[in-house]
Amino acid sequence: MELRQLRYFVFVAEEMNFGRAAERLHIAGPSLSQQIKALERDLGVRLFDRDRRSVALTTAGETLLPGARAVLRAADDLRGQAAGLTSTEVVRLGYVNWLPAAVAERTAGVARVEVDPWVLPSHAQAGRVADGSIDVAVCWVQTPDLAEQDLVARLAGADELYAVATGPDTAPVAAKDTAVLVDSDTVSWSSWNLFAGQFARATGASVVRTDDNGITGPAFFEHVRRLDRPVVNSPKGQTAALPSDLVRRPIVDPAPVWTWSLVTRRDETRASVHAVVDALTAGLDLPVFAASDWLPSGDPHAPVR
Repeated sequence: MELRQLRYFVFVAEEMNFGRAAERLHIAGPSLSQQIKALERDLGVRLFDRDRRSVALTTAGETLLPGARAVLRAADDLRGQAAGLTSTEVVRLGYVNWLPAAVAERTAGVARVEVDPWVLPSHAQAGRVADGSIDVAVCWVQTPDLAEQDLVARLAGADELYAVATGPDTAPVAAKDTAVLVDSDTVSWSSWNLFAGQFARATGASVVRTDDNGITGPAFFEHVRRLDRPVVNSPKGQTAALPSDLVRRPIVDPAPVWTWSLVTRRDETRASVHAVVDALTAGLDLPVFAASDWLPSGDPHAPVR
């Protein structure tokens, strides 16, 4: 059981509608439903009676709702107490699935960085910076996004994506001989779908459309087996262990690169926010992109060709 799941439970109980709750939480409806089901499994009770037209709290849900709210209030109080233990200014940092190493150590004495517990897609995190919900986000953005939301980005890291294939061949594979998955859940996978579509158009890779959130995890591995061809791995799957029947293959001609940006508001005036960005990028071994690398044309860190 996680705090975010309790927060999701409370939001759905307040809205009595999964769609509206998902909009408030800035997550996809299917993801919200999955988290509620996971919470129900952990608690061993059903919290909601739901069908296509209505949502209602069960007796168990009504009983547990006050306790869930109390736990969330206690967590907020704890954060407040922690904030009172230091006079260092707080900078709120959001992320997707990757953070620069040793955030606390790098920013010690600069500001107290609070890593936001809501792990959200790149476009959602960039939007939260723009509306002031957080101060800095580690996410993937394109130049039009920055211009539209009045944001600026500094390179913090990059992932050279590889392909996953059925074994045993581990030799490099040409980009044109790979497949990229594009999911129908455009809320959760907006950034990846955009990246994958541009990569396919630029290289001749095949686009395979899915509707099962199979961009990562066991469903992704099943797609690789079914397609029987190398499939480009997303940045969210970069560190996942591969099943024994699948192998990792480098992609060449060109090699796709996903960049991670530290995004802040263009009109940010707080010195602490700028100092955190400086601290998190100081001394990093940042990549120098080669002619053999592929980045979307709108990537703010793409080299001028």
